[in-house]
Amino acid sequence: MTIAVLSALIRPLVEPRLPAWVEPRWFLSQEEALDLAPQAEIGWFDFPRPEPMVEVVTAATNLRWLNSIYAGLDFLPLHLLHERGVTVTNGAGINAVTIAEYVVMMMLAHAKGLPEVVRAQDRRDWLHDSPGKRELAGERVLLLGLGAIGSLIRTRLEAFGMEVTAVRRSAAGGALGPHEWRARLGEFDWIILAVPATPETERMIGADELAAMKGTAVLVNVARGSVVDQQALVSALAQRRIEAALLDVTDPEPLPPGHPLWAAANALLTMHLSGRAQTKMFARSADRFVENLARWHAGEPVQPQMDLLRGY
Repeated sequence: MTIAVLSALIRPLVEPRLPAWVEPRWFLSQEEALDLAPQAEIGWFDFPRPEPMVEVVTAATNLRWLNSIYAGLDFLPLHLLHERGVTVTNGAGINAVTIAEYVVMMMLAHAKGLPEVVRAQDRRDWLHDSPGKRELAGERVLLLGLGAIGSLIRTRLEAFGMEVTAVRRSAAGGALGPHEWRARLGEFDWIILAVPATPETERMIGADELAAMKGTAVLVNVARGSVVDQQALVSALAQRRIEAALLDVTDPEPLPPGHPLWAAANALLTMHLSGRAQTKMFARSADRFVENLARWHAGEPVQPQMDLLRGY
């Protein structure tokens, strides 16, 4: 028997489908998870906050496979997991559809001035002209990151008639490489960040990159707040060096009430809701976990596996 320590939140979706060789042990709290963690050969230790996950994962000294619903696990002790030889499957792709849809929503909301329209409705003010006159069709997009999320963003924006240039680790199929995109920033109307959080991507958009963008450029971030130098962004927005920033993520989260981004007229904040704007996340994660159990038992690779040294 293989001991699997699992969150009771996914018990109804998983328990009836567990194979006979798995002995499940369920937890409802961080304390219960910590108590069970050393027994776990397979673990699914998701919590809403990073700190309990780090503590439980560190205590799981017999762990062979860690599963998570979250795509970004950069907060975990990845080097420790690598040293222990733990296989890690994350939630890459689980929320890709809803995040890609969220990007389109934010872009259209900005292009058509939807926030101003909503405020006018609140005032019962009948507008006689549109506050937003931008059309997505024909505009140029620089898409940094072409994983599960980035790939879906590209197809959706291309359906609007946008010209999308992607940036990926290997420059192939028309994509730019990691050392090519900065020199071309001034060519694009929209810059979309869909990269993983790694040391290489930390503050990849800073004062120099913002200065190189068009004055009418719009920055869209659905990656992590850490990939943008937030102080430099606040300054660029205040001085109107770029047109706007559409931010699903910030640094820190939640954003403190007095932070200047809240009051920036040319910033749209969506509070890291993009992955939550759907109801199928747990069902998709449960399906993937059960399928991976069969692969694990057969000695086949489970998917999608994280590269623990790269961080994604």
